[in-house]
Amino acid sequence: MLGVAATLATSPFVGCSSKSNNTNSNSVESSEISEDEANSDSVYAKVQSIDGNSITAIKGQLNTSVEGNGAPPEKPADNGSTTDGTQPQPDGNAPADMPSGSPGGSSFEEGTDTITFTVTDDTTITVEFLQGSQEGTIDDIAVNSILQLTLDDNNNATSIVVKNLQSGSGFGGSSTVTNGTSANTIDSDSEISDEKYTSTGDDENALRVDGATVSLDGITVEKTGGESSNTENGDFYGQNAGLLALNGATVTIKNATVNTTAVNGNGVFSYGEGTTVNISDSTIRTTKNNSGGIQTTGGATMNATNLDIQTEGNSAAAIRSDRGGGNVNVTGGSYVTNGTGSPAIYSTANIVVSDATLTANNSEAVVVEGKNSVSLTNCNLTGNMAGTYQDGEENIHCVMIYQSMSGDAAMGDATFTMNGGSITSKNGDLFYVTNTNCDITLSDVALTLANDNLLTVAGNNSSRGWGTEGSNGGNVNFTSESQTMEGNITCDSISTLNLTMKNVTNFKGTINTSGAAGTVSVTIDADSTWTLTGDSYVTSFDGDLTSVNTNGYHLYVNGEKVA
Repeated sequence: MLGVAATLATSPFVGCSSKSNNTNSNSVESSEISEDEANSDSVYAKVQSIDGNSITAIKGQLNTSVEGNGAPPEKPADNGSTTDGTQPQPDGNAPADMPSGSPGGSSFEEGTDTITFTVTDDTTITVEFLQGSQEGTIDDIAVNSILQLTLDDNNNATSIVVKNLQSGSGFGGSSTVTNGTSANTIDSDSEISDEKYTSTGDDENALRVDGATVSLDGITVEKTGGESSNTENGDFYGQNAGLLALNGATVTIKNATVNTTAVNGNGVFSYGEGTTVNISDSTIRTTKNNSGGIQTTGGATMNATNLDIQTEGNSAAAIRSDRGGGNVNVTGGSYVTNGTGSPAIYSTANIVVSDATLTANNSEAVVVEGKNSVSLTNCNLTGNMAGTYQDGEENIHCVMIYQSMSGDAAMGDATFTMNGGSITSKNGDLFYVTNTNCDITLSDVALTLANDNLLTVAGNNSSRGWGTEGSNGGNVNFTSESQTMEGNITCDSISTLNLTMKNVTNFKGTINTSGAAGTVSVTIDADSTWTLTGDSYVTSFDGDLTSVNTNGYHLYVNGEKVA
């Protein structure tokens, strides 16, 4: 230990919410043509009609723009739908026409020429999701889908990518609330036990509770078939879900069994402000893509206790939220995912979980998007992101906090808080923050790293639409309290980090061991220690240098060696 007390603050730290990056920009990036579009073999088109294996589409171009006009207005929560399943989107929340200052993304601009092409047995079809992509079939192509095509001289498609535009409308998502239909609807106050509800229809719920106060005990819900005509309508509004509650319904579910085997087959879906689902001691299984266990959107509430959830598909988080968010409270239970892009928790809401086991077998464990939060107490969290989803340069990580610019999450400070329990990363960095501002707080959490990287705060190459390369770094307030942690922390040149260690926190590791980069402030109290495992470079240091065990290495503050 050093024997010199000092307080060093040679450079003021720019706080998490004040550093300018793409999420708070006054510039407007003009439309750009992607590299793929510049390739004459690549065509973008919007599907107009499908006749067997023959598809007619209108050609156009894919534009990438990110708009900013100061802090964007928050989107109001959706307010449910009419009994026929449609309702105009509330003012200020129209995904097709973002208001000034709201997040941008990719968009399709129609041209005037149409094209008819044939899908053959040799056509390679890929379907993009917000998180991940997978091999598809012609059944994944619908009217209004945006396609990236490669055609041969006979207008046969050699490859098709069904695009996720990372914009408010994504897969051509409806600008009206579109819940689809239902095989069974309960619209009056009821108490029901031991009933079975089934569905094989397209865009159809097996059971819908519409505006009523309903108690369901021992029910079985089986969604064993039925196509989803629009993936984002399923993600946002509950179309094709097993059980959908909406229009201010209050639903209490006990001892239920819910199984779905359809795309967008979210197990139990709570939609719209004023809607509440209370579910306990129940089992949920889903097998297809975009099929979460419990899903909450549009400002709804989900309260879950002792659930056994397992999902198999891609983009199928066990605890899932999407556009409009809401409040999710989970106590106890097991939540397991097996698909890519399927974290145990995907948050565009306020999600609180306690005493649960959360396991993502082929994905990061938790994702927080935009101005939303995840709070965990005494949970055991495991992530295993096996590889990158689309871009070979993507980061691999266990907990990701970011802003996608998709319009599905308001922009602002994200929050990840964990007290007790454990985080186990089986692959990649433990924490990754990009294109957003956030607060991370850890207290007495057992950490198991897959590599030596505890925290990476960095920009990205914007290939997924996550801001503009060069100005899409992260800004992080990281507070550790009564915490033991090891590993390397990296903060790149367009990012900021404010690290606080207090109440007997012991950190063994480095910060920016390769040299000075972003703005990094370290605050350490007299009861905490930092043991260097390599040279470290920070912008400012507030504390007693006797708390730093140099371990044969050096600490540099604003370029000056102080230890």
